[in-house]
Amino acid sequence: MVSSRPAAGARPQSVSLRRRGPVLERAILEAALEQLSRVGWNGLTMEGVAAGARTGKAAVYRRWPSKEDLVADALQAGLPAVGEAPDRGSVREDLYELCRRMRDAMFSLPGAALRAVVHECDAPTAERFHGLIFSGLIEPSNRLFGEVVRQGIRRGEVRSDAIGELVFDVIPALMMYRSKMCASELPDEEIVEMIDRVMVPLLRSRPV
Repeated sequence: MVSSRPAAGARPQSVSLRRRGPVLERAILEAALEQLSRVGWNGLTMEGVAAGARTGKAAVYRRWPSKEDLVADALQAGLPAVGEAPDRGSVREDLYELCRRMRDAMFSLPGAALRAVVHECDAPTAERFHGLIFSGLIEPSNRLFGEVVRQGIRRGEVRSDAIGELVFDVIPALMMYRSKMCASELPDEEIVEMIDRVMVPLLRSRPV
């Protein structure tokens, strides 16, 4: 009779290799982003992250002593690169491409996690993430909008004094408002309307 027991030293197929180091850390960070996007900041727990990463709670706490520390690293690792400013031949087309890129980032897993942090954290906790949000989101988006506007100035289609943070903040502020307050998923036609009815007139005509 042939024995069904595994040979000495063999590992049962149902037992997977234990994850360590960067592989485990990446799984925990991804689980934190998934939890944030699904249950929000207030619903996020270290236990839930551990369960999502299929590891023990102690493995999470050994690396990150608090929820704030874990989320900061998860956002830092997950924020998408903004890339270079589009150059499609007109400021209208450049803004359209840039806004679609921002929309896709907002509704990505890291984007949903970041919005949960921005909208749900109290003031003292939000201060913990201010630098990360500024360097990872606000500063890059302002840089890209600035480059698009400067390209338009060089082409002669944008007024020469249309440079400034308030101008660059208009589209991101509209997109955040439409997403949060109006529950809009920012379809392409809504982006086109924002560009044609708000940004293009603002850039091409001098305010009275």
